[in-house]
Amino acid sequence: MANTTFSGPVRSENGFEVISKNATTGVVADRTQDFGLHDARRYYLCEPFYQRPAINADIDQAYTVEVARAANRNFEALGTNMTTALATFPTTSAGILLTTAGADQDQAIVAPHLDTNQSAWTGVKWGTENSVEWEASIMLPAIDNQKTWAGLKLTNDQLVATDADQAYFKFQTDATNSESFTDFTKWHFIHSIGGTDFISQIPVTVAANTPYHLKIKIDSARKATIFINGIQYNVTTTSGSTGGTAVTAVQPGKQAVKTGALTNDVDFIPYAGIEAGAAAAEALNVHYIACSRNVYE
Repeated sequence: MANTTFSGPVRSENGFEVISKNATTGVVADRTQDFGLHDARRYYLCEPFYQRPAINADIDQAYTVEVARAANRNFEALGTNMTTALATFPTTSAGILLTTAGADQDQAIVAPHLDTNQSAWTGVKWGTENSVEWEASIMLPAIDNQKTWAGLKLTNDQLVATDADQAYFKFQTDATNSESFTDFTKWHFIHSIGGTDFISQIPVTVAANTPYHLKIKIDSARKATIFINGIQYNVTTTSGSTGGTAVTAVQPGKQAVKTGALTNDVDFIPYAGIEAGAAAAEALNVHYIACSRNVYE
């Protein structure tokens, strides 16, 4: 493969992408991170977790307790039986490690602070009409008795039925305290439009200690398309709140099948979390979360 050096400015009408090609399969993947070069017409936030998230009660004591002074000012930890001590910096990977407390149905969730005027992450709205792009890199240290979700929702709950409007990725090992999937080994993409649910079964088997770069792009028509590790996947147009409809990667030269138009003027909140499905601790490594949108509708 040749290397090319330019002595002048490089210009493109439609942005730049970092592309890799698998030498064995020939599959081309988009490896562009943090939206590539920033567009002056868009607003960007990226949370690489310079500080670990703390539970909201600790943050409220920000100038009286040492653990709170070191807490992340943009994101907080929450969920059933979650504590600040259960959000840590991992030793072998980037970002933060969220660990559940050890009981069945315990949760470890990271989300922007919902307190008024605490952070631009919720002060600025991620509306369906704003051409929002969301991305995150996450990793699971183990695959056993868990529900994991990441994306754009109205609440922090992992259940498909909770939010009438949403667009998020989900992996779960079973249907206990959740909905039933046809295949519990794969990533799924769930989107809901005004209470109608759609579940896309993505042909990506989830493995332990494997980074997954998840990405959602909502266009000016409020239609979303999805990527995992740079590969774009079609989205199902078959409704249903259980099971999951198998989808395929978008083939070269083909247009992606996107969602229908999402409900207008719905403001999403980025969430990532894990819920234990048995009396044992489960963990989720979140490397970073990023969002962008048009500066004006």
